[in-house]
Amino acid sequence: MTPLKINSNRINLLIDSQLTEWKTARRNYRALESVRVKELMLGNCPVKVQFNPARIVSSAAKVDARSLKERPCFLCAGNRPAEQQGLADGDYTWLVNPFPIFPRHLTIPVNHHTPQLIGGRVGDLLRLTREADEFVLFYNGPRCGASAPDHAHFQAGNKGFLPLGEAIRSCRREPLLTHGSARLSLVTEYICPLFLIEAREADEARVLFDTLYRALDQPAGEPEPMLNLVTWYEAGGWSLCIFPRTRHRPSCYQAEGDANILLSPASVDLGGVFITPLEKDFEKIEAGDLQQILAEVCPNREQIDAIINRLNRQQS
Repeated sequence: MTPLKINSNRINLLIDSQLTEWKTARRNYRALESVRVKELMLGNCPVKVQFNPARIVSSAAKVDARSLKERPCFLCAGNRPAEQQGLADGDYTWLVNPFPIFPRHLTIPVNHHTPQLIGGRVGDLLRLTREADEFVLFYNGPRCGASAPDHAHFQAGNKGFLPLGEAIRSCRREPLLTHGSARLSLVTEYICPLFLIEAREADEARVLFDTLYRALDQPAGEPEPMLNLVTWYEAGGWSLCIFPRTRHRPSCYQAEGDANILLSPASVDLGGVFITPLEKDFEKIEAGDLQQILAEVCPNREQIDAIINRLNRQQS
């Protein structure tokens, strides 16, 4: 028998079923209804700050090699809660994320234990995004917000939640490269630098991503360039946002006293929803704090220009 095709309808049925049958997930999704949110402006872009205590599990996760070795991998099938059921999808499984940010939040792990690396997997990301056309999919690099850097996975959340998609419509774009009908641009005037691939063919998007990937900085000792990805499919094509990173966590994360803010930026934060698991941080955080955090973990214009120069040299 041919397996049923994965689509947004089946994914939504999975979510509804899990929220009926899985008490922990149901409780945490109901708690989302009362999370506090405030809006700020970064330049001309509106962003949100969410006070979400349940996300302390991710924000404060220890991701050093020793800590990872000493804890069971929560994405491996044998270690998942008995109530957590999923949708098999080739080498991946769609799972409801029990610690949500989005009203409909999923994790999509690879079916075997392998490190969180995007090299060779962006084609998978594009395929999954096409299937789940009511969702935004995202990838956090192993030192860019992933709380399970030892197990390859993507995440997904319902469209319309992140300000990113609407915000970049009015941002200036600097064209950089084309491949077939696909194009790669640098988006400026957003809250942080990002590269944007727009494509109607997945293979063309993959070629442009691989080209950019080779041009990104790869810090010594890192298995891949530091980056976050956010992508969605609509109107017959993909939009793939690539956020280069220069640092895992900002200085305020480790600071003492009043200077401490427990905010570890990942794709959702770069997409315009900053997650604060501690109420003290939610209360005091202002636009200037967010701008400082982004300046510390994202490249400046000089570093972006160096990436573009390497990209141009590849084509010469």
